[in-house]
Amino acid sequence: MKPVLLLLLALSGLLSAACRQTSSSTPSQAEINAIGLKRGSITMCGPATGPQLGTAAFGTSCPSAVQPDFNLALSLLHSFEYDEAEKVFARVIAQEPACAMAYWGVAMSCYHPLWTPPSPAELTKGAKAIALAQRLPGKSARETAYIQALATFYQDWERVEHKTRALRFEQAMATVYAEYPQDHEATIFYALALDAAADPTDKSFVKQKKAGALLQGLYPGQPNHPGILHYLIHTYDYPELARLALPAARQYASVAPSSAHALHMPSHIFTRLGLWDECIASNLAATESARCYAASAGLPGHWDEELHGLDYLMYAYLQQGKTQLARAQWHYLDTIRQVSPVNFKVAYAYAAIPARYVLENRLWKEAARLPPRPGHLNWEQYPWQAGIIHFARALGQAHLGQPDSARREVATLRGLQEALLQQKDPYKATQVQIQLLAAEAWTLLAQGKAEAAEQRMRQAANLEDRTEKHPVTPGEVLPARELLADMLLQLHRPQEALGAYEANLTRHPNRLNGLRGAAKAAAQSGETVEAARYQQQLRKLATVALNPEAAVAHLSLYRRP
Repeated sequence: MKPVLLLLLALSGLLSAACRQTSSSTPSQAEINAIGLKRGSITMCGPATGPQLGTAAFGTSCPSAVQPDFNLALSLLHSFEYDEAEKVFARVIAQEPACAMAYWGVAMSCYHPLWTPPSPAELTKGAKAIALAQRLPGKSARETAYIQALATFYQDWERVEHKTRALRFEQAMATVYAEYPQDHEATIFYALALDAAADPTDKSFVKQKKAGALLQGLYPGQPNHPGILHYLIHTYDYPELARLALPAARQYASVAPSSAHALHMPSHIFTRLGLWDECIASNLAATESARCYAASAGLPGHWDEELHGLDYLMYAYLQQGKTQLARAQWHYLDTIRQVSPVNFKVAYAYAAIPARYVLENRLWKEAARLPPRPGHLNWEQYPWQAGIIHFARALGQAHLGQPDSARREVATLRGLQEALLQQKDPYKATQVQIQLLAAEAWTLLAQGKAEAAEQRMRQAANLEDRTEKHPVTPGEVLPARELLADMLLQLHRPQEALGAYEANLTRHPNRLNGLRGAAKAAAQSGETVEAARYQQQLRKLATVALNPEAAVAHLSLYRRP
């Protein structure tokens, strides 16, 4: 055989092998189907001109034809519209099954940092998607870095706890950020990873401040980037830092009005700063958008995001003394029979909305017999949320002079705390412990054991001061230090009560009961100037509650289309 012919045969064999390798490395349809991708057209509610989600872009090695969809999915991802983002990433995969970054996008949609840890089903899906992304050839070094960073989160997820894997992702994204300092998306996702891995007990806010500096550095040049605005709000969602996020909070909803979550998120900062009018406007828009989404997407019942916004609405109305409108949230909640999906924030809203109303209004008889609603919800799956109901009952019974009944509620709280410790959920166990200590304190006071009661109440307040609230809630159903102030006032120690009220108002500005208590304590202490100052704040804050007819008219806003 001639040398030239031998050479051609060898080259042909090499090309054939290369083709076979490329073909085998592209996921089969069976492998793609095994991921269990969400599919279908995206559902968005908002401006009639079409989806408005801000501007985010990520150059990939995938064909240019799918780049607009990839950027759309990225914008949805940055606003935590995870289901819709996954649908668009799935659409990219359907067009270009070899697009590695689309599988990365699916895995990111399953992670949802800053929220609840992924379920086993989500972790399984994310792990399958990121494994396919790792296998695919033709990726750039930058894309490989992103994929490998996310793979550290999914690695050994069956055996390694969520917190450890979140820390691994943070460290991996630090490397990506260092290797690609001009890549703005690397900076943004690194900031997100820092926030997700931050220690909730770290009062120096080391990681949050680092994330904030990174995002603030990008903000002037990209004022319409949904991730920058969104993550600035989360980064600074603390009493000590909240004012730094106010510009982002006042811009985010206008940048991404098609996202119900983007409409709601600014209210985190408005709540922290006691800006109740803005908080109410934010959540009226968000809950309306959530109802529209549920109807448009054909969800069975209501969307979970709506109930989240209702809890924030309840809290804000109560702080303005709008009792009828606050009560309307509870009445409306009682009409909701089905929610999709049922999860921890749905259970939280079902527990917190009625508890807030009865406790803030000092309706001790209603609090003492507050039932867990809806009855069909499996409350055993949600010990933290169930604890809110028992906390409200204990306070109601203690204030009615029923310490024996209150002690039974305290015992239940102790059991719920133990359940959370067994589940290795220390944060939620601590939240129940705070309520347990407070409930025990008021039970002891009802028994005439003032010294022991004060000791327990101080323990609760100090423990709460060392922890931060979860993003699921606008605030504690009753702040522990405010409860301590109430107790000191009841014990005829107004000067000490005033100090406790003032400390609580620093962390919870413009709380109606905090201002009322401070005004009363100041007056009883002979602090006439301080009493007048608090009375002035109350007149400015507490608008006259609307009449029942206005409340009924307002309730029409909540009727599902």
